[in-house]
Amino acid sequence: MVPRILLTNDDGVNSEGLWAAFDAMKEIAEVIVCAPATQQSAVGRSVSIFEPLRVNETTYNGVKAYSVGGKPTDSVIIALFALNLKPDLVVSGINIGENVSAEAITTSGTVGAALEAANQGIPSVAFSLQVEDQAEKFENPKFPGSRFDGSKMVVRDVISRIIKNGFPDDADVVNVNIPSVIKGGYEVTHLGERLFKTGVEKRFDPRGKPYYWINGPLIDDAPEGTDVHAVRIGNISVTPITLDCTAYNATPSFSSLFSGSPGQ
Repeated sequence: MVPRILLTNDDGVNSEGLWAAFDAMKEIAEVIVCAPATQQSAVGRSVSIFEPLRVNETTYNGVKAYSVGGKPTDSVIIALFALNLKPDLVVSGINIGENVSAEAITTSGTVGAALEAANQGIPSVAFSLQVEDQAEKFENPKFPGSRFDGSKMVVRDVISRIIKNGFPDDADVVNVNIPSVIKGGYEVTHLGERLFKTGVEKRFDPRGKPYYWINGPLIDDAPEGTDVHAVRIGNISVTPITLDCTAYNATPSFSSLFSGSPGQ
């Protein structure tokens, strides 16, 4: 039986990265696209609970897609519970810009969509492509599709392996980050600590009132074994992610600190 894959992203339904992933998988699976109508980067796993969501059918190069007026997580929820698409696997991406480190995956809409799918019992894979110039992340997402030639090969290979061998045990999401220039092979990694050196730039409007931009450069590198380091040296980072955020190693110290009852 041909597997059914729900394809979504956070760069919007017209992103070249999304359709590069579609092209990579269309011959090995039935791929249905349901993605945000507009750019939704860095919204994490937020859900639209205070406003209605509109869904429109659109086409891209003759392929039907569902365009959701909301966030990546909304797109997954709509696909599963309103459109009743019943996918075997959810793929999110290809994101324009890497999603590496604990810092990035908690803010990434790409990974957020994959986490939501996993929360609903659907195994999921998130794909992201490193960009050398961070400005590309926030410009028109329809930058040249040829930039995705290498990442399309990776998407097809990763998904083919999962279709053949099944989804890896003890993981809810597979987070795949592809270097802009692939120099090596796959490297199974763990999350680095940071992706950016966080900063805030203060500016003034024409009336002299201050406003602020949150910014900061990418970190240069991270320890070996991390996703950040793997991508920096040109390897394809594959990181198993779980929904369980419990800090199990901290349980003994917490049990000691919070023994007894309040006031004791």
